[in-house]
Amino acid sequence: MTYELYSQIALAEDIVEHGLKRGDVARVVETIPPESANPTSYVLEVFNALGESMNVIIVSANQIEPLKQDEYFSVRQMQPA
Repeated sequence: MTYELYSQIALAEDIVEHGLKRGDVARVVETIPPESANPTSYVLEVFNALGESMNVIIVSANQIEPLKQDEYFSVRQMQPA
């Protein structure tokens, strides 16, 4: 699946090195095209519950998934990376 710039996505797995958990929501801010040995990657901007930018990370396409209509947003305490 390809993601449009500025679309919101959910993490499909924990990103431990950044203190992020599966289901955390982020915004796609750049697409990194695939190279011969690497799949498409995405640059994500991660926000806190108030909408303040907290981090920018790079993930592979298999680490993210689209938001679905039958899901709720929720909040959790930030964990140190």
